[in-house]
Amino acid sequence: MNPEEFKAALQEKGIPLTEKKMEQFDQYLTLLQEWNEKINLTAITEREEVYLKHFYDSITAGLFVDFTKGVHSLCDVGAGAGFPSIPLKIVFPELEVTIVDSLNKRIQFLQRLVDTLGLDGVHLYHDRAETFGQNKQFRESFDVVTARAVARMSVLAELCMPLVKKGGLFIALKASSSQDELQDSKQAITKLGGKFREDFSFELPKQAGERHIVLIDKKKETPNKYPRKPGMPNKKPL
Repeated sequence: MNPEEFKAALQEKGIPLTEKKMEQFDQYLTLLQEWNEKINLTAITEREEVYLKHFYDSITAGLFVDFTKGVHSLCDVGAGAGFPSIPLKIVFPELEVTIVDSLNKRIQFLQRLVDTLGLDGVHLYHDRAETFGQNKQFRESFDVVTARAVARMSVLAELCMPLVKKGGLFIALKASSSQDELQDSKQAITKLGGKFREDFSFELPKQAGERHIVLIDKKKETPNKYPRKPGMPNKKPL
């Protein structure tokens, strides 16, 4: 997917991109390729692949959730090279974005990226999701929390749900999502104060694979003991 196809595909979905936004994506690609030679940010570095499997893929969350209505704050857990939060921020500049990542080198890259793209309202934190989720300043304070990761839903839910405010939304972007996995995680989601809303399944353009956007509503406050200590959600999933 080249930049022109990227722009046309989003236009078709009702998400128009200005020249400024297209320039920001171009700068994003350049910086990603430069930094990836120094630190391992992503295995996907070819222009067409980045536009499709990182930029477009990240923005698909905006096809199922209206970020222009009632969504002011977004927290991205384990954003890595900034996906999905930075593409969403470029497309929806009014979003207040907080990014948490456990690797300081990635945070340094993101700081350079935010400065280069001239993005306001992006806050970066070098922290473990388990510790961040217990911080009273951030706990249950975000309208939307996102995670674009391969971890099982029960693990992702424990890391993300404590940060979602009551009445807010957790969005998991997954490459695959089996019914068994969702079924297994429902108990954990309920325990954390959430309620499964929907699993949207779709194909990326150019037969680039199946994707899932899983939406979990935050119905009740998360019990104080979650998230557990660093490493525990992975070692002993709920």
